[in-house]
This record gives sequence, structure tokens and C-alpha cells, in this order.
Amino acid sequence: MPDTEEIINLTQKYLIPTYNRQAVVFERGQGCRLWDTEGRKYLDFVSGLGVNSLGYGYPSVVKAIQEQAEKLLHVSNLFTISQQARLAQMIVRQAFSGKMFFCNSGAEANEAAIKLARIYARKERGIEQGEIITAYRSFHGRTMATLTATGQEKVQKGFEPLLSGFRHVPFNDLAAVREAANDATIAVMIEPIQGEGGVHVGTIEYLAGLRDFCTRQGILLILDEVQTGIGRTGRFFCHQHADLEPDIVSMAKALGSGVPIGAILARDEVARAFVPGSHATTFGGNPLSCAAGIATVSAIVEDGILENCQKAGNHLSEGIKGLQRKYPFIKEVRGKGLLWGMELDRDGSRIVRTCLEKGLIINCTMGNVLRFLPPLVISREEIDEGLAVLDAVLSQADNVSQ
Repeated sequence: MPDTEEIINLTQKYLIPTYNRQAVVFERGQGCRLWDTEGRKYLDFVSGLGVNSLGYGYPSVVKAIQEQAEKLLHVSNLFTISQQARLAQMIVRQAFSGKMFFCNSGAEANEAAIKLARIYARKERGIEQGEIITAYRSFHGRTMATLTATGQEKVQKGFEPLLSGFRHVPFNDLAAVREAANDATIAVMIEPIQGEGGVHVGTIEYLAGLRDFCTRQGILLILDEVQTGIGRTGRFFCHQHADLEPDIVSMAKALGSGVPIGAILARDEVARAFVPGSHATTFGGNPLSCAAGIATVSAIVEDGILENCQKAGNHLSEGIKGLQRKYPFIKEVRGKGLLWGMELDRDGSRIVRTCLEKGLIINCTMGNVLRFLPPLVISREEIDEGLAVLDAVLSQADNVSQ
């Protein structure tokens, strides 16, 4: 058994501290459970920040990764990759007609979306210095372009000068988008649900209004579904709740069930703006990651995962709304499917740590919003178990928050 203290000491000595890491070292997982190196068991309500949507050890995904690893891990994108073509076909069938570009992460996917929007506007509209409208509280990544697109000053601070060409407006405010748009506007880039920004849900009217506005203005609608895509909200993509199609949608996190992969899907007309040499990736869309993606998408579509997400999501929603009625310091609960936030009138970090001590993994974002995004395979019984732990911790919130 690994020496937990030694691993923590090595981490502190040799890794750049870009995270405030918990002193827990996980060794294995199964379903919605994780075990650490000390043998303690945890119930996971975070699923690796939305990556492990099928939980741990999902049989068809494990089998696909094992079989592909024995055959071929990687070839460059200078060659035709059958797994990449098959995965693209599967995603298009679940979304809308268009073409895909595969990469390694959500930030890289959003970076590709931004570059595609700019080169499309330059070729089709002759706009040299195009602007993209994004929302306050948004989170699109930590590369220079995506952190500039992100509407959170804390993410940008210290990395100035930022890139030009981004304008931020309040979320869920269609009038603000209309007011901010001008002749230089080339796109609106929005998350259907702001996950990292505190789980704020874009209304159906807002999303549909954006689609209509962008169409009438001849500008692109880019939807960042890195966190909400691949089944998280009970539909394959969250924007399908609003019965609309974006011009570009980005995805990552759940797509590979833990194997790094990101992607964009763009309408054919827009996708044509990229030609050989416009954009590239070395590792993106290699046979291993795409094999994991194929197994993941197959499971989401064929194994009743979306149906479970809807039912389990309703059960989780009822449970946390019940806690809101019980504890006045819970200001608001909001979310969709199996992505929910619980806004507190106080700091949530100690509640997160206390839950971890009691074997429940939850997350806090924006300082005071507890975020729940469990695996989509979670059962009613596991949700009840997690909520019971949370209830017990919240009942002592005045103590744990001091």
C-alpha cells in the first residue's frame, strides 16, 4: 500500500502548487465510490469535476480502453484515424449537421472555437478586429484567449495584458447583449449553465433569444458545453432543452470518461473557414482517446444514462430543496439534471472539508456555492446517503464555518 504521507510530501516538494489540494490520495474507484490509500471509502458527488460521468470502472469504457491500448495508442493527425471519424459521426447524430475538430481539453476546445469564429468573420465578413461577447461569471478556460473570454477578474488577475476583442455583459440579460453588439461583433459565447461561476442556469427564453438575435445580426452563437455536454443535464447537450442549434458547440470533460479529449462541432459553413494549417493539435483525437469517447457516447445513448440522469436529477433537486427549507442560511438552489448549486450566506470551504472527512466528496465554487455533479449512473439510494451526510454537516454549519 502506498505511503500516504510520503506521497503528500513528494507532491508538496515537487509539484507547482496551482491547486489547494486535499490531503487525500485516491487509489481506486468503482461506480460512484472512491477508496483512498488508507482504505477509507468515499461517495463522489463531484465525479472529477464532471469528467467521470459514468462513474469509475464502467465496463464498456474499460474494455474499449484496454483493447485500444493493446492495438494503437497514437498516430499523428497527418493520417486518417478511424476512431476519430466514427466518434465524430456519433456526436453529429446526437447534435446537428456539421464537422468536428478534436483536441485534448475544454480550454483547447474553446480556444479552437474562438479562432474559428475570428477567421470565419475575417473571410466571410471582412472583419479584421472582431469582438466576441461573453458573460460575467463565465468560465471558458485558462489559456490566454479563454481566460480573457472568462468573465471573472480573479482568473485574469496577474496575467495582463489580456487579449483584445472580448466584451462582457451580464448573464441571462438579452437586452445587454443587444446593447453591447456593434458592427465589430462576430460572435456571442455563452455557457447554457455557468458551472464554475456558481451554477447559474440560462433560461430557455434567454438562449432562444440569443439564437434569434445572432441569426438576425449574422453573428455566430458559440455555446460552451464543456461541463454541460455529454448528458450532464439529461439531454445529450444542454442547449437541446431550448430546442435550438448553435453555430459552434464545445465539449470535453465527460467525453472520454477520464481519458483527456475535447472537441468542437461547427456548422459546415463555419467549419469551412479552417483549412489545413489553420489550426492543429498533436495529441488531440488520437485512437485511444477516441475509443474512450466512442464507448462513452455509446453508453450515454444506449444504456439509459440520460433517463437515469433525469430521474436522479429530480431526486437530487427535491433533496437539496428540502435542505433549503430546513436551513435559512441556504439562500438559493439552482441547476438542471445532475448539475446543481446550493448558494450559502457564508463560506462553503469548511463544509466541503467536513463532508470529505465524513466520506462525501462535494465541491465549492465562487466561495459560497456548494456544487453537486455526481456520476450520471448514481442511484436514488446513493443520493439519499450523500444528502444525509450533507444534512448532518449543515446542521453543524455554525460550528464548521467558524
